[in-house]
Amino acid sequence: MRTIIEPFKIKSVEPIRLLDRPTRERILAEAEYNMFRIAAADVTIDLLTDSGTSAMSAAQWAGVMEGDESYAGSRSFFRLERTIRDIFGYRHVIPTHQGRACERLLFEVVGGPGKIIPGNTHFDTTRANIEHTQAVALDLPDPKSHETSLEAPFKGDMDVARLERVISEHGAAKIPLVLVTVTNNAAGGQPVSMQNMKDVRALCQKHGIPVYIDAARFAENAYFIKLREPGYADVSARDIAAEMFSYADGAMMSAKKDALVNIGGFLALDDSAVADKLRSLLILTEGFTTYGGLAGRDLEAMAQGLEEVLDEDYLRYRIVSTAYLGDRLHAAGVPVVRPIGGHAVFLDAKRFLAHVPPQQFPGQALCCELYLHAGIRSVEIGTLMFGHTDESGHEVCADLELVRLAIPRRVYTQSHIDYVIEATLEVFQNRERIGGYALVDNPPVLRHFVARLKPVAR
Repeated sequence: MRTIIEPFKIKSVEPIRLLDRPTRERILAEAEYNMFRIAAADVTIDLLTDSGTSAMSAAQWAGVMEGDESYAGSRSFFRLERTIRDIFGYRHVIPTHQGRACERLLFEVVGGPGKIIPGNTHFDTTRANIEHTQAVALDLPDPKSHETSLEAPFKGDMDVARLERVISEHGAAKIPLVLVTVTNNAAGGQPVSMQNMKDVRALCQKHGIPVYIDAARFAENAYFIKLREPGYADVSARDIAAEMFSYADGAMMSAKKDALVNIGGFLALDDSAVADKLRSLLILTEGFTTYGGLAGRDLEAMAQGLEEVLDEDYLRYRIVSTAYLGDRLHAAGVPVVRPIGGHAVFLDAKRFLAHVPPQQFPGQALCCELYLHAGIRSVEIGTLMFGHTDESGHEVCADLELVRLAIPRRVYTQSHIDYVIEATLEVFQNRERIGGYALVDNPPVLRHFVARLKPVAR
C-alpha cells in the first residue's frame, strides 16, 4: 500500500519550542508532575487531547469572516441548525459552548437523586456532571474492553445483557436515559457497532427509556462501521451516521472533536418538552437559544466542520495515520490497546510499567517520563482519572491503567509521529528505571486536572 498522505495542504505554521532535558525537568517539577499544569509553549509534541486542538480549514476560516454576530436569530445559527438536522435527523438544535455544557444541561434536566444513567463507559466530565446531580453514572462496557491486547472490531459496545439486568433490578422509572458514547474514549477509543446500537435501542424501546448518543467522535465511529461491520462497506459514512442516530432519541456533542473546531458543542433531540427545559437553562447560564455562549463565527465554523469531517478521504487518512503510530509501537513490543482506535493510541501502562503498583499511578509515571525524555505531553486514563479514595483513605484503583496519545486533527505530519514512535520506544527500553508517584493533594472532583503529585522514592 502506498504511503498515506495528508489530504490537505498547509497554509499556516506555528513554531515548536525545543527544550533540553534539564529545562524540562525543572518545568515538570514546577508543574508538580501534572500534565495539565505545563504551559503549552513548553511542550514539543502535544498529545494531551484531541479536543479543541484541530487545525481549521480555509473554508472554516472563511466562515469565521462571514459569521453573523446577531444576538438573536443569527444567520450562522440557522446554517448550523440545517446542517445538524440533515446529518443527525433531530428537530431541536441547541448550541452550547462545548460538550460539558451539554452534559450539565441534560443531566440537570433528567438527573437527580435516585436516578441511574447507564452508559457503555462514561468519560471524566460526563461522569462528574451526572454525579453532580446525585445520580449514579453506571458503566456497562462490553467485557472485551478490559482485554487490552484482544483484537476485536467493536470493543466500545455496551453490555446489553447487563443493561437488561439493571433495568429489571432498578426499574425503568429510575433510568431517564441510556447514553451510548461513540467512539468509546475511556475504553481506548474503540468503536460501537451498528448492531449494538440496534440492540440497545430495541431493549430501551421495550421499556420506554430514551437513548442518547454522545457524538463527539461520530464520524470516526461511522467509518469504523464501514470498515469492519458486514453490510456497510459500500455505504457512505454520512448514511452510516444517519442510521446510527436513527437508533437514538437525541445526541449531545463536543464539537471540539469531530466538528473540527476549537470551541463549541450542541444538543439535538426530538422531545419538545425536554428541549424547552434545556433552552430555559441555556438562557440562564450559556446565552440565548440561537448562540448558546458562542460567537456567530464559531457557529459558522462548526457547520462547515460537520460537513468536512464526513469526507471519506479525510476519514481514511485519520484512521490510517493514527494506526501508523499504534501499529509501529505494537510491532516493537510496546503494550498498546488493540485494535488501534480512531483518535488516539492508548499505551497500556499496567503492562508497560509492570513494576509500578496501581496505587503509585503508573499511567502518570509514564506521562511524566515521555515529557522528560522528549517533550511529549500525553494524558493518564487510569487511577488518577477514574480512581478514588475510600472512607479508610485507601486508593480504589481503576480497572485499566492507560496513557492516551491523542492526535490533534490536521495538525501533525508523519515526521512528528515518527518522533513520537522513536521517543516512546526509547522510554520502553529503559522502563525499569521509571518510578511511581504519590498525591500531594486529592481534590474531590476531577482531580486529574488540578492534582499535585510527587515522585515516590525507590
